[in-house]
Amino acid sequence: MSKQPAHRPHRRFDNAKRVILESEFEACVHCGEELVLSGTYHMRKYVQTLEGPVFLAGKSKRCPNPDCVYEGVHYHASGALRYSLPFSTYGLDVLAYIGWQHDQEHKQLAEIQRQLNQRGIVVSERTVGRLYRQFLALLGGSMQEKVVSQLQASASERGGVVWAIDALQPEGHGTLLYVLYEALSGTPVSALQASYPTAEVLQTWLEPYQALSLPVLATLSDGEDRIIAALKGSWPDAPHQRCQSHMLGNLAEAVLKEDTKLRGWMKEDLGGLAAVPTEVEPADGGVEAGQEPESPLF
Repeated sequence: MSKQPAHRPHRRFDNAKRVILESEFEACVHCGEELVLSGTYHMRKYVQTLEGPVFLAGKSKRCPNPDCVYEGVHYHASGALRYSLPFSTYGLDVLAYIGWQHDQEHKQLAEIQRQLNQRGIVVSERTVGRLYRQFLALLGGSMQEKVVSQLQASASERGGVVWAIDALQPEGHGTLLYVLYEALSGTPVSALQASYPTAEVLQTWLEPYQALSLPVLATLSDGEDRIIAALKGSWPDAPHQRCQSHMLGNLAEAVLKEDTKLRGWMKEDLGGLAAVPTEVEPADGGVEAGQEPESPLF
């Protein structure tokens, strides 16, 4: 009798925050035609983060121009990588937390598992070890032949790459985690742990990817000056775009407090009304259609 593969549980969190992301690109990077939604989700999954579970979905866009060589090529919602790695149902902040607790606080995997369980994150000791290995693989991304092959394949399919950098500092983590990814294909590439590095330090980190000599169509980041300077220093001929989700978040921050009050008042006044029907959820409590399976990154 052949051995059956180990079952990977697909968990649902009914009260999870819903995050629906679209590709951040508005126009085709080749012909300039306005992109249109593809009508499909390229990923849907539940993600456990340090701040609670999230239902994450990404909508891709495509170029509709029949005269464009890259007509129909999909632009993925790369913002999903700010939450979790592909095929992972745990947040990037969880990976960073595990890495910091193990390497800097010298905690054993079993201790880290208990800490995460106490925070409401459902995870086994074995999975904590696998997530730690994923974290190390991300830090050593420049040495991963599979990642280089993915970048070359994406550049061939899409005519080039778009480099993007995002930074996060999860709770309980003593340094910032800078993550480099290829935005068109949604490929995580590498990470750097550092306490507010200079633009020169970031540019040194980017040197192996600059040496790949891939066609760079653009660069993408938030408004942090050091990141922008490092990207422009590494790829001076590529146009730079500020991440729309970060920009909108900054614009919304000033009104968030008042908006929270307004929603509270509306809930008091309208809370007795019948709920508006939404999309049908699976009746068997299983994984939603299109949800990414949980598997190793590299």
